[in-house]
This record gives sequence, C-alpha cells and structure tokens, in this order.
Amino acid sequence: MVYRMFREPEIFDVVVAPNLYGDILSDGAAALVGSLGVVPSANVGDNFAIGEPCHGSAPDIEGKGIANPIATIRSTALMLEFMGYPEAAAKIYQAVDANLQEDTIKTPDLGGKSSTQEVIDDVIKRF
Repeated sequence: MVYRMFREPEIFDVVVAPNLYGDILSDGAAALVGSLGVVPSANVGDNFAIGEPCHGSAPDIEGKGIANPIATIRSTALMLEFMGYPEAAAKIYQAVDANLQEDTIKTPDLGGKSSTQEVIDDVIKRF
C-alpha cells in the first residue's frame, strides 16, 4: 500500500497512522512536493490535536535563518481549521500559495536565497 502513495498520491485524501509510521509517510509525501519545508502535519487524538511542521526541528540549520517557515505556517492553518476557523485558515493557505506560485521569495531548500524572515514577511503582506 505504501508504494501507492508514491506512485498514485492523488488517490489519498487522508492517511491515518500511528505517530512513527505517520512520520515516515509524511516525510515521503513531502518528497513528492519538493521539500519537507512546505508540508504541514497534525497529530490528532480523541481529546487533543497538535499541529506541527513535517520537518521537525532541523538542528543542522539552527541559527542560520534559512529554515523554511511554510510548513509551520500551514500547520497553524490546520489547527485553525480543527478549532473551527476555516475562513482564517483559508486566508493563510491563500497567502502561502501566492508566495509559492510567485516563486521568487523562497528559502534554499526550494532553490532560493531568501531568509526565513523574508519568507514570513512576504506571506504576511499577502493577507
């Protein structure tokens, strides 16, 4: 079944898995779109939900100002949706999508030279 995620990703809408396997699958899914830096994720249980970027803490680039903030921003939108604020989440998705479609202000993981803060500022100005 896992091979189908990579060969036919369009057949999936939601994937439910224990944390360890979900982490492996979400990392693989991120490869399909070009970077761990753009993929949000959520851990959802019966009584809780945690939004987090797929990429984790990225200690290898800590303090360099080049981490891609898109996954974190999108994870925030996931949490807003979960809490019942779909309109606010949609505004975030639109701003992020506009940044990615313009393809000029981007961090090194996407082939750009922009800093984390420059990407954040660009997304914010698109609200």
